[in-house]
Amino acid sequence: MKYDIIVVGAGHAGCEAALASAKIGKSTLLITSNINNVATLPCNPSIGGSAKGIIVREIDALGGIMGRVADETALQMKMLNSSKGPAVRSLRAQVDKITYPKAMLKQLKMAQNLELLEAMVEDLIVKNQEVRGVILSDGKEIRSEKVILTTGTYLKSDILVGSERTRSGPHGEKPSLHLSDKLASYGFEILRLKTGTPQRIEKSSIDFSKTHEEPGDSKCYGFNTEEENIYDVSKQIPCYLIYTTKETHKIILDNLHKSAMYGGRDDIKGVGPRYCPSIEDKIVRFSDKERHQLFIEPESIYYDDMYLQGFSTSMPRDVQEKMVHSLPGLEHAIINKYAYAIEYDAIYPTQITRSLETKVLKNLYTAGQINGTSGYEEAAGQGLIAGINAALSIDHKEPLILKRNESYIGVLIDDLVTKGTIEPYRMLTSRAEYRLLLRHDNADIRLTPYGYQVGLIKEDRYEKFQNKLSNIELFANYLKNTKLTPTTNTNNLLISLNSAPLKDSITLYDLLKRTEITIDLLKEYDIIKEEYDYEVMEQVEISIKYAGYISKVNKEAEKMLRQEEKQIPKDIDYQLIPNLASEARQKLSKVNPTTIGQALRISGVNPADISILLIYLRKRYHE
Repeated sequence: MKYDIIVVGAGHAGCEAALASAKIGKSTLLITSNINNVATLPCNPSIGGSAKGIIVREIDALGGIMGRVADETALQMKMLNSSKGPAVRSLRAQVDKITYPKAMLKQLKMAQNLELLEAMVEDLIVKNQEVRGVILSDGKEIRSEKVILTTGTYLKSDILVGSERTRSGPHGEKPSLHLSDKLASYGFEILRLKTGTPQRIEKSSIDFSKTHEEPGDSKCYGFNTEEENIYDVSKQIPCYLIYTTKETHKIILDNLHKSAMYGGRDDIKGVGPRYCPSIEDKIVRFSDKERHQLFIEPESIYYDDMYLQGFSTSMPRDVQEKMVHSLPGLEHAIINKYAYAIEYDAIYPTQITRSLETKVLKNLYTAGQINGTSGYEEAAGQGLIAGINAALSIDHKEPLILKRNESYIGVLIDDLVTKGTIEPYRMLTSRAEYRLLLRHDNADIRLTPYGYQVGLIKEDRYEKFQNKLSNIELFANYLKNTKLTPTTNTNNLLISLNSAPLKDSITLYDLLKRTEITIDLLKEYDIIKEEYDYEVMEQVEISIKYAGYISKVNKEAEKMLRQEEKQIPKDIDYQLIPNLASEARQKLSKVNPTTIGQALRISGVNPADISILLIYLRKRYHE
């Protein structure tokens, strides 16, 4: 049988890719080595977090599934950075490690046009540099129009604990031993990376009196905008905050030579994540810090393992025992699962295009950790785009390319394909230059029209979205047309709120421009009498209070868009451009940017190089 699309790997990228292509109407086969381990959470069982939570909202806005499943299986929800302004607010869910994969598997089994196969892919069917399907470990060939590789950390993966090296994937799963070699034989440059995970602690062995309880938010937040109140706020399970001690630091420094990452082993080539470092990394790199914060987090309601977030290590087990027992509340802790590092193969991401189709082989798409990223959310975002674009390609439609001013997913993909990476890439708010435009609250406004356009957002949901847009306009008009007069009661109230009294009448719209005045306050004192959904009012309030900043960022984004509109011909030969710096010539040839804007973002290409390129384009192509 021949399929439209084959997805290899059923992690977070693979699930999104398979569901997207199937929902668009393409016959899809999802191949995994273990059907019962789809969308597993081998590291922290959390979805979202700083910047990452906005990616999940974007996935949901486009019609992806991660946000819905996270809401359904949440143990705790917390809005991070809520006091720092809307540009950096991001939702984080601690989800159930058992029920999250089960809920995702249910979505896969319910999907039309989607089949699951338990097998190991060893090679691709390639003819004339075009992928035509996959070859399984038993030699069986399965044909398809497109293939999406979402292999996670399983390519030639090794588990590292002290001096021990075990050929294995996460959770003891069988690794893919041959596929990365096959990719290399087709011309791909292979990158060796590593990441890690901390210990799991028996809950009953923890003295919680020595910890600081971190409850979830009392307000009901969610990633999914289609459903409301999926989880019960009153039943949230707390996390707990502790800190490392001087003894912890001494144990680590005394045993640094025993760490797989620091032991000077010649057989370890992988580069670890800079922004999610091991505890060894933290103590060495930040030697001036007397302590580092750690979180004790629940993994599931079905067992008592607690996740020691921030304590990843590759130390031997006996050293890990000493490290854990040096922490407050964990003096007698029982370690149910020891920490480890994992080393694996990936491809240099400059070998893929912004559609996530590879440059080396046509009809082959890659998404997730195989592209050099770290994190469930980054993987899922790529998987969704890969699934969409593979499906669009079959229909001979233009790919969905999200711009840097439109989404964090767009920033992520553009960074990967333009700048590349030599370490696991993690999304940070600082990577997004237009982050005031890329907020948690407006992900649906930014991206739902795209989801509807490609066929992932159905009519009923789109109608609901259109109704929200109408209500935003109605509420804004109400505020513009409703005036507050300077009565004694009004001025006394304003003074009590540390706000200047009125001399003349003022619209509620203009009143809200005052920092100290909020919609919640105006509703509390019955000044706003119209009733609208919280998200509608939030959207209007942000647009009022940040109007000047948003306008400024929009102007910067418009300048960037003009650069993006300036296309670079596909057949350009940078070797023929006179006076172009050798580094720029090399980098431009490798990345092969599609626009002047993308060319500007390549490391090693400066404005002078761009000027020379523009002159050449005008002369050679009359552009």
